Amino acid sequence: MDKMDRDILKLLQENARMTISELSKELSLSRPSMSERLLRLQEKGVIEGFSARVSLKNIGKNILLLIQVSGLKVSLHEFEDMVKREHEIIECHRVTGEVSYFIKAAVSDVNSMRKLIDRLIPYGTINTSTVLNSPVPHRVILPDSEV
Repeated sequence: MDKMDRDILKLLQENARMTISELSKELSLSRPSMSERLLRLQEKGVIEGFSARVSLKNIGKNILLLIQVSGLKVSLHEFEDMVKREHEIIECHRVTGEVSYFIKAAVSDVNSMRKLIDRLIPYGTINTSTVLNSPVPHRVILPDSEV
């Protein structure tokens, strides 16, 4: 991956709606060359897809939670199936260490938070933290220069 590929990734992470023409102009590259590079990045799996970042607050999800789950009382498969069905859970990561899973969830209010926690309690030990502030809510991710 060269500097041009890293520049493409940076621009697309900042604005995934940039057209091939806009990318071409910004990086002084022909449209056919830009198209080839984008296709190659997608075929290699570097670009997995394109999506919109949604403001949780502006869709009524006013409370962001980080939930630690340990001491599972059910199988991993059963727990993972359950969290996949929970629409308020926006990320779930199985991790090493004393905690088995870290969950990121967004709820509208304290009552919704209580209900989500109540639904999780039968599955293991739950430790919930409410996010007060996110100094790094999103970051452009680029490969090391050597890649």
